[in-house]
Amino acid sequence: MTATTDHGVPATATAPRTVATFAEIALPDAVRDALSEQLAALPDPNIDIDRSTARLLQIFATLPTDIFQQVLDFGRHVDTPGVALVSNLPVDAELPGTPTDGGPSTDKTSFVAEGVLLGLSGLLGEPMGVLTEKAGQLIHDVVPVPGGSKTQTNQGSEVFLNFHSDIMHDVIGRYDVANPDFLVLSCLRADHDGVAGTFYADARDISAALPPTVLETLRSPLFRLNAPGSYVRDVADGQEVLSDPVPMISGHTAYPEIAISANGVHPLTSGAREALDILQEVCREVAHSVHLRPGQALLINNRKGVHARSTFTARYDGQDRWLQRTYVRRSLWNVRYRVTDDNRRVHY
Repeated sequence: MTATTDHGVPATATAPRTVATFAEIALPDAVRDALSEQLAALPDPNIDIDRSTARLLQIFATLPTDIFQQVLDFGRHVDTPGVALVSNLPVDAELPGTPTDGGPSTDKTSFVAEGVLLGLSGLLGEPMGVLTEKAGQLIHDVVPVPGGSKTQTNQGSEVFLNFHSDIMHDVIGRYDVANPDFLVLSCLRADHDGVAGTFYADARDISAALPPTVLETLRSPLFRLNAPGSYVRDVADGQEVLSDPVPMISGHTAYPEIAISANGVHPLTSGAREALDILQEVCREVAHSVHLRPGQALLINNRKGVHARSTFTARYDGQDRWLQRTYVRRSLWNVRYRVTDDNRRVHY
């Protein structure tokens, strides 16, 4: 993983120390092999997700203490990096073809990748599902889909997926409250040409790079987030559904939070529009970038920063790029108003 810049926290902040905004974690071969042996013996975790995640916590608790703590600290402290690349993870011995309909695959007979994804997720919090994103599945297959190739969604490939947070429509008018605290992205198969890049821009780096007047505008409630593309497509008949006015950047100066919707942001003034354009430019300037390969996973803090994806060529031949993703909350308690009647991990 390489960074284009590392600004640290703003000079005017009162942070106790300068922090790195990305991290790299590599498992030793012996640790990878020990995990692989245990994960290969597990059944499909979707059969009994609570039991599976309990067993996976036991397995991942056998990681070396330094690595175990680094992942735990990623999820629990305000001053830790916003993104971490975990490498040399176990992989499935064989993979079926990449799904072409958005997944999940019905041909997958081993579940090592799912175990890796849920095991890492469990160290950060609780995996959650959302009915309007992958039909409430806890494990999302992120693959190119022919009909979505030019959309600002995870089905896309032909257009740059703009810097964004993963958000969700909410009748309370705020799309940045019940959204995931973290995402975990695990690579099962790279794209044909190996060029698909995932980018992460940390709000600390962004704030440090912005002119003070622009930052002040972005911290003002002058923006309305559009609902995610999946909600607009599947629920709203293609019509825009906007949030209440919110700021783009909020929170403590040293430890800011950022929220941008991939499907569009509506600035309420000309100054807000200009600030939004500058924000996207600065995101590109400060972003960390990585080209995910099998055996690698990204831990992404969905509040500390925003992420993006480059274009790549999809062939829809069963060998396209295939990631798996989880949405993770530190706790499901404060989104209990959204829980569905038939599944306590799946929300409206």
